[in-house]
Amino acid sequence: MGRVVGPYGVQGWIKVAPFTQTADALAGYVTWWLEPRDGEPARAWQVEGARRHADAVVAKLAGVGSREAAASLKGALVAVPREALPALEDDEVYVGDLVGMSVVNRRGEALGAVASVDTFGAHPVLRVVAVDGAARLVPFVPAYVDAVDREAGRIDVDWGLDY
Repeated sequence: MGRVVGPYGVQGWIKVAPFTQTADALAGYVTWWLEPRDGEPARAWQVEGARRHADAVVAKLAGVGSREAAASLKGALVAVPREALPALEDDEVYVGDLVGMSVVNRRGEALGAVASVDTFGAHPVLRVVAVDGAARLVPFVPAYVDAVDREAGRIDVDWGLDY
């Protein structure tokens, strides 16, 4: 749902770049799971306060009382329990659900499976890895993504094998 980009202030608040459609969405959850960059297991944190700050969210987590403690969380991924998320409409998908889906182009050629979804600024990008290990980066935008079938675990794209 986001990534901790650093401390905010001197009282232990953190600043989070949200991956949500709106920054306000992340601020509404009372428990966040943080997965540190160093490979340590994810841990639940109670959110004592959170608010939108420009295009980010600033939050105070229970037990984080100093700027140094907040700085130690920099780079951690922020998640919430799946059951806390709102129900999806028929034409919606959570980005995390795309991982593992098979990707097939308009000619019926299998490009591989989604290994990760990265955001480099403008839009999400699917990293699709083929059986032979070849990786392709496919922009997750309507110009290239024809359909996402959640039940079948399949993404149909306008993307060639030679791209």
